[in-house]
Amino acid sequence: MRSVVPVWILSLVAVVAVGLFVPPASFLVFLPVVLGLALVVTFGVQLLVPVRKGFVDRVSASLGGAVVILAVATAVLAPIAFAAGAKI
Repeated sequence: MRSVVPVWILSLVAVVAVGLFVPPASFLVFLPVVLGLALVVTFGVQLLVPVRKGFVDRVSASLGGAVVILAVATAVLAPIAFAAGAKI
């Protein structure tokens, strides 16, 4: 679990950074970038862990948590983005 939580924290910090520093019309463009960042960091962290057993479970937990964080962020930021003129 120690290798999973840092990815969740990074995802949360990245979502807050998107909400604060990105123009509202571009929110929906940058959220998939945050997911890609979470994917790369997940594999980097898991490759640094010396224990091989449970690799798939740890990767699944890391990315699953990041997806949940991004789903909540999308539910919050999407109405703001559409109000600012974002198009699908």
